[in-house]
Amino acid sequence: MAEMRVPLLDVKAQYATIREPLLQAVESVLASGQWILGPAVRDLEERLARYLAVPHAVGVASGTDALLVALRALDCGPGTEVICPAYSFFATAGAISNNGARPVFVDIEEATFNLNPNALEQVITPRTRAVMPVHLFGQSADMAPIMDCCGKRGIPVIEDAAQAIGATWRDIPVGGVGDLGCFSFYPSKNLGGAGDGGLITTRRDDLADRVRMLRTHGSRERYKHERVGFNSRLDSVQAAILGVKLAHLDSWTAARASHASAYTQAFADLDGLITPIDAGRGKHVWNQYTLRVRRGSRDGLRSHLSEKGIGSDVYYPIPLHLQECFADLGYRKGSLPVSEAATRESLSIPVYPELTSDQQGYVVETILNWCHDN
Repeated sequence: MAEMRVPLLDVKAQYATIREPLLQAVESVLASGQWILGPAVRDLEERLARYLAVPHAVGVASGTDALLVALRALDCGPGTEVICPAYSFFATAGAISNNGARPVFVDIEEATFNLNPNALEQVITPRTRAVMPVHLFGQSADMAPIMDCCGKRGIPVIEDAAQAIGATWRDIPVGGVGDLGCFSFYPSKNLGGAGDGGLITTRRDDLADRVRMLRTHGSRERYKHERVGFNSRLDSVQAAILGVKLAHLDSWTAARASHASAYTQAFADLDGLITPIDAGRGKHVWNQYTLRVRRGSRDGLRSHLSEKGIGSDVYYPIPLHLQECFADLGYRKGSLPVSEAATRESLSIPVYPELTSDQQGYVVETILNWCHDN
């Protein structure tokens, strides 16, 4: 097969398919002059609440802000601890630390990259204020034992669903299982904007009220501030863009799932190349298709793909517990071995909806050839 360019993600290809309705939506917002928390935001919040089967969906400025505001809503501040997986994007732990709480890291399941529920009980202390599982790469964490463990102790659960909009645990959309759910609309997400944006979901009226207050400087009434909050309001332009895209999300998710299935079938008989699994806990939305490379060199495969014009990335090269900024927490190499192994072995390859069959065939052929030579 002739060489071709296959990016890890192609936002331009998606834009080309919906260019006119996007431009019309943006023009409508600009003409309205209601650019922050306007009608476009309210409409998106209502539609996402229905889509995610929750009574409350609150737009914020980014996925990171969703975590920050959710943690603040549960008073996860100085003197408290929040448990999260050691293998995730930095914002998971950074938001905990930025609220003044102490991140407590636990290891992941080898098969799914998600928090290992069996590790929870041994790290819970009287200072534990919340547990934050991450639905990594588009697949729900194992929420049954997590909710059971936390429910017995009265510990709230914040779902980091930044990569998992549309995923389910059993038949419940993620973000509506725990006390709060946090989503990101960063352009690389399955529902991505043309910049930053985020969402907080909850079934609890009290938390919804608190989140709405916190996103506007801790104020329900103008110039009257009950708490110190944030300036974290979703822009109307982003909301309008996301509103157009939301209508296509299910079909895009189906395309991702189809691409993932084709990869898994193509790589099924390769020794030393471990394909990601669908654990059968609910709907997997495949924000990433992440291989484990246990033959040759993961970095060698990545270099080979780059030479052939194929995009890939390592999510994530350093586990959270070994990041320099968390050195004072006392973790050492070997503390959380499954997370550490994932950082050495993981490699994500293109799975975006607009990936053509020729492009995917080229990716498969390139990887099979590398495996044959290594």
